[in-house]
Amino acid sequence: MIFEPLWPLWTIAFPVIAALGCAVLVFMRRETRFAWLRRFVAMVAVAVMVSGPSVSENQPTAAQSNAEVFFVVDLTGSMGALDFDGEQQRLVGVRHDIAAITDAFPGSRFAVIAWNSQTAVQLPLTTDARAAASWAETASREVTATSTGSKLDRPLEALRSALENSATRAPQNVRLVYFLSDGENMQGTTASADVTLESYAGLASYVDGGAVLGYGTPEGGQMKVRALDVPDGDADLIQDSTGSPAVSRLDEQTLRAIADQLGVPYVHRFTADAVDDIVAGVDLATIVGDGRRDQMTTRPVVWPLGWLVLGLMAWETVVLSGLVRRGRQGLA
Repeated sequence: MIFEPLWPLWTIAFPVIAALGCAVLVFMRRETRFAWLRRFVAMVAVAVMVSGPSVSENQPTAAQSNAEVFFVVDLTGSMGALDFDGEQQRLVGVRHDIAAITDAFPGSRFAVIAWNSQTAVQLPLTTDARAAASWAETASREVTATSTGSKLDRPLEALRSALENSATRAPQNVRLVYFLSDGENMQGTTASADVTLESYAGLASYVDGGAVLGYGTPEGGQMKVRALDVPDGDADLIQDSTGSPAVSRLDEQTLRAIADQLGVPYVHRFTADAVDDIVAGVDLATIVGDGRRDQMTTRPVVWPLGWLVLGLMAWETVVLSGLVRRGRQGLA
C-alpha cells in the first residue's frame, strides 16, 4: 500500500484537525461520547481517503514493434483495369492487401508513398494503423485526362529519401517495403519494353523485407475513363489510338526485376485472399522483441472508506433528525 494524495498536502490538515477535535470531545463530554466517537471515525476516514491510499500494479503496454512498413502504391490509370478477381479494378486488390498487411504488423509504423503522374508521400510514418487502412479505402487512380503514363521508377527518389531518413533516425529499426503495382511501364505513349528504368538496387541495403505485389493478368483488362464529374459506373472505356478499347496487361518481368533489385520476393496477386505468403518471411517475434513491457501504475483504493463515511453520515443524519423531532415535541 502506498499513498498518492488526492488533495494538496496542506489541505489534508483540515480533516486531521477535525478528527483531533472530535477525539478531545470524546473524553470531555461523557454524555455524548459515543456521538463524538462516530464523528472522530468519520474524520479519520476522510483524512485517509484524501491521502490517496493506492495499490501498485504492473500492466502490460500494447506491443510496440520496431518495424517500419513502407507502402509504395501505383495509382496510375491502369490500376483501374477490370481484371482482378474476375472483373474488379486492380485497386480493389491493393485496398485489401494494404489493410491485411497492416493488420499483420500490430504496433508497427506505416507510411504510404503513392504515384501517378506525380509522386507524393500520402502518409508519413505513423503508428496509427487505422490511418493507413483508411487511406487505402479511399485511394483512387488518377484522372484520365491528366495521365502522363505509369513509369515505375517515378517513386524511386521519394522512397530513397524515406528509407535514408529512417535509417538515420532509427538505424536499429526493421524496414519493410511493399511495392504494389501492375508493372505497366509507360511514358506517354512509349511502351513498356522501350522505357529505361532507374534501378532500385541502391535501396536494397535499407530494406529488411517486404515484397513486390503484382496485380492484374497477362491477358489484361479494359479500363474506364476516370473523371471527377462522372461516376465509375457511368464512365466510358478508355480508347487506344485505333479507337478500340485500350487493354492494360500485367508486366511481371518488370516487377520481378524491381523485386530482385530491392532483394524481396515477387508475389502475383490475382484474388483478394490471405496475405500469409506475403508476410511469411518476416519474424514478428524478433521484430517485436522486448517491445511489450510492463508499466507500473497505481490505483487508488478509497471506495471502502467512502462507504464507511457515507454510512456514518447517514447515521448522523438519523440521530440529528431524532433530536430535532424531540425538540419540536418539547416546544409543543
